[in-house]
Amino acid sequence: MRPLRQAWRAVRILLVSQMYPGPDDPDLGAFVAQLEGALEARGHELERAVLDTRAGGKRRYLTLARRARRASRRFRPDVVYAHFLVPAGLIATLVSRAPLVVTAHGRDVRNVGELPGIRLLTRFTVRRASTVIAVSEYLRRELETRVPEARSKTEVIDSGVDLERFRVEPAPDGEPAFLCLGSLTERKNVVRLADAFARLGAGTLTFVGDGPLRSHLEGRAGVEVVPGTPHDEIAGWIARSRVVCQPSLVEPFGQAVLEALACGRSVVATRVGGPPEFVPPEAGVLVDPLDVDEIARGLETAAGLPCPNLVARAAAERHDLAEQARRVERVLERAARVG
Repeated sequence: MRPLRQAWRAVRILLVSQMYPGPDDPDLGAFVAQLEGALEARGHELERAVLDTRAGGKRRYLTLARRARRASRRFRPDVVYAHFLVPAGLIATLVSRAPLVVTAHGRDVRNVGELPGIRLLTRFTVRRASTVIAVSEYLRRELETRVPEARSKTEVIDSGVDLERFRVEPAPDGEPAFLCLGSLTERKNVVRLADAFARLGAGTLTFVGDGPLRSHLEGRAGVEVVPGTPHDEIAGWIARSRVVCQPSLVEPFGQAVLEALACGRSVVATRVGGPPEFVPPEAGVLVDPLDVDEIARGLETAAGLPCPNLVARAAAERHDLAEQARRVERVLERAARVG
């Protein structure tokens, strides 16, 4: 990462997150780790209290609370920066009196009104926070609709993309190679994507990820399913593809889509959520995630776009990780100063 300017002063930041890459789950919350690194590169001092595994059920949140309490007492932060409103943001409000900044990522907002008690806990967290960061305008609107207290204190800053790690690569040889990154779940819409691909009758489709729908994808002609991999390997998978696909039922932002654009790859993405905010028509196709025919047409159209796609790269450059870290830094500095 290229050197960045020193901030007005180093801020002591306690990072609290229920998702962080670990030995057993190297892809878990990679966006949190990359932003942590970018803030450290700007001269700030960070201490983390995180969960780096999916295992453990809801009891693991007690572990997170204990870690956050110990870290707060030992580190004495100027500001606490939490990822996800509940439980991480809620835990942060309970273990430290330092000013709180919390980023909402999607599932934490959808849980409001869907899970008993979450609305009350989220409202408490939002009232306590100095600023709430939403990763897209779509998510900001969702949050402010469900939690009116957020209306006066929400800023939109996405997680950004490391433009040095995700670089433009030459087009792969052979038939069109389609790639889908992420969990094999209903929300990611992987079965409809596989059905749409089957209608093309050409090329390959690779899923990189794990989840309950794996058995619905394995054994299909031209389809390969690869277990989830560390985030450091994702750029390599994108480089071997021509089109990256994420026609999710809803995508609060679309980190994999942004990383694909940075690599100069065209995309097929859902029009429900964040992708319409940063995918121009020359860089990909936005589709109705419930329409298999439209997804199939999107795959065919995207495969016909240039590869590498320099318009896609230019769109990603507007979300440079270094710039997003600078914007988050400004929010954290302001909270520390006022708090």
